[in-house]
Amino acid sequence: MQGLLERNRITTLMNPDISNMTACIENVKRAVLLNLQGPLDPTDYNQLRGRLYAAKDKLPRLYQQTVAIPFILALDELGQQGFSDLLARDPQRNGIARLMLDIAHCILQNGEGHNALATDAFQEIVSDLYDGFLSAEDRVGIKLPDLSVIPALVKWGEPDSGPYTWPSDATVAFNVGAALVNLPPANAFSGLLAWSSIPHEVCGHDILHADLGLMEELSRLVHIRLTEANIGSGLPEYWASRIDETAADVLGVLNLGPAAAIGLVGYFRGMNAAFSGQAKLRNAGPSSDPHAADILRGYLGAYATALLKFDQAEAWSKVIEAETDKDLTGIEIDGTAVDAAAAKRSAQIVATTIMTEKLHSLENHSLNEIQNWSNKDENIAASLRILLQTTGSLKEEYRSGYYAAHVVAAAVTAGLSAHSDLDIIFNRMQSLLKIMHDTNPAWGPLFVQHPGDITRHLLYYPAAPEELFL
Repeated sequence: MQGLLERNRITTLMNPDISNMTACIENVKRAVLLNLQGPLDPTDYNQLRGRLYAAKDKLPRLYQQTVAIPFILALDELGQQGFSDLLARDPQRNGIARLMLDIAHCILQNGEGHNALATDAFQEIVSDLYDGFLSAEDRVGIKLPDLSVIPALVKWGEPDSGPYTWPSDATVAFNVGAALVNLPPANAFSGLLAWSSIPHEVCGHDILHADLGLMEELSRLVHIRLTEANIGSGLPEYWASRIDETAADVLGVLNLGPAAAIGLVGYFRGMNAAFSGQAKLRNAGPSSDPHAADILRGYLGAYATALLKFDQAEAWSKVIEAETDKDLTGIEIDGTAVDAAAAKRSAQIVATTIMTEKLHSLENHSLNEIQNWSNKDENIAASLRILLQTTGSLKEEYRSGYYAAHVVAAAVTAGLSAHSDLDIIFNRMQSLLKIMHDTNPAWGPLFVQHPGDITRHLLYYPAAPEELFL
């Protein structure tokens, strides 16, 4: 049996397989069309305050002190009349009222155990992505971030809005010291590829803004490198003006490997199929959209994958590029047609610039020196892909030796491979993440910002983490 598992693991390492893409797209589409709603908005001021007081004690000290208590005090200062005024000023609940209610939902859903398994699994991958970029362990030779950033709190709701984030520069309006990340409620139960969007939501505003000047420097360099390469058609301005969202895509690839790139291709197709009936990447990028056009994001992910450190990087890059090519019709940005070759070349330059440029704001280090997807990561993910497709109990030795990013990456790529049972993979993914969350020191009684900093430095390592799965 061990020999069979090892042969299967080697096969998954050698051959990128996305032959189950159609089923994954349909899985996303069905989840969107379910239109499950989250908990009702807590609009009764007195009842909300009572629930918040009870829920705050269920949160770890880190979030009691940075989120729950400051928010309760902000509500006390508002008073019932101020609370009602904010709701009245934002009747569609797309602005300040939505923010206020979403903060409340984050506290209540975590504190009251709403969808406990899925919520804890969601929280664990969010915490891991923050830790992987901001902890001292991953920033050797680079100063700590200029701004103190703790992992975002998660919630389920607002299915029509899809995945979204309130960055900490928004939540500070209520004296809250953490960002919020939302997924549609259906994705607590289905729509596996939606979980590949989490790195984009998490690795954007807060993490990239933790180092002062980083986003401005990236934007400037992207514009310079595209101009130097004689890329026209407004592409230098187009990419530079979308640096927050674009850099977040690249950070997703650095943290999750090729799963972040190919997962988004399938996820966008599923979303588009649900809303327009066309399971294709959109080729148009309107000026009002802060993201690049879907098709450009597919190419960006492909070329970012090619720059990763693991041996299969080039093979995966070609698979992602070829898959994106299937939806290529005529690229338009801001209503202007753009030559496809120039557009693809621009995405390649942008990926290279964001990942590999030595940055003054990072003490002459590049982003891919903080995080990257290595052979070690891919070995662990390959082993987890096998584990996620079984139905046996999770043995004790399977509860360590990997991070949450490995679990989600393995689930996405396993789901895309031939003969996959998406329900089994999805449920096993959440179970593994829940196990990890239950031992996460940041969710215990201590005030821990980055669990990655709590690491013993051993003289001798008896075995590589991935060997635990053999």
